Amino acid sequence: MIRTRRTALPALALASAALFAVTGCTSDTGGSVSGGSGDSSGGGDGTAEPSAPVSGEAGSALKTVGGLTVKGRAPRTGYDRERFGSAWADTDSNNCRTREDILKRDLDGVTFRDGKCVVVAGTLAEDPYTGERVEFERGRSEVDIDHLVALSDAWQKGAQQWPPRKRIAFANDPLNLLAVDASTNRSKSDGDTATWLPPNKAFRCTYVAGQVAVKTKYRLWVTDAEKDAMRRVLSGCPEQKLPTGGNPTEAPARFTAR
Repeated sequence: MIRTRRTALPALALASAALFAVTGCTSDTGGSVSGGSGDSSGGGDGTAEPSAPVSGEAGSALKTVGGLTVKGRAPRTGYDRERFGSAWADTDSNNCRTREDILKRDLDGVTFRDGKCVVVAGTLAEDPYTGERVEFERGRSEVDIDHLVALSDAWQKGAQQWPPRKRIAFANDPLNLLAVDASTNRSKSDGDTATWLPPNKAFRCTYVAGQVAVKTKYRLWVTDAEKDAMRRVLSGCPEQKLPTGGNPTEAPARFTAR
């Protein structure tokens, strides 16, 4: 049984645009968005329904949403995790697996087994998805590394047409990865913006901006419902910047996938 100690923190707006600039996994769920996303009362939580259309400024996540291609969700047929290569491949050639890189980036007070790479303990001071403190202990952790845009969601919205090295790059791109509370991440499954948002309202704008950035970078399409949901959230924070950075969109030639 995985155990961890959590302490609720005061709600704080996260300065996570910078996180994504240096930077979840997810069943097909229809209907309304989970995580309390039906709240449209405003208050800076990214769920405000504007009284007039808002397009956003150049460089904003909201402006970028308009350029996303809209198509229906393709069948999940043929999807397998191995289509995106072995888990946490060292695509940036720093001799550490991707999971360890993200733990090092996102946890505080990190300690290592080997002095520089394998993380054995640390603290997620404020989990982006819940706003709570989560202690990480290797082998007994409730910290997951989430793909903001789930591999299955990507598969159904363009990735099945990619060459293997692009899928491997996508699965290991820090722009698409975030250390989060495991149980909350698993409730997300492979939901997109239309079907799941973080319970932590203060993080929703940053979260959706991250998905927009990843889908733009990899030229993945969105559904009508997904695009509408992205606009609805980001209309409550029209100045939210589009995150940038991450790794190249093609893994080195030594990596292969089915």
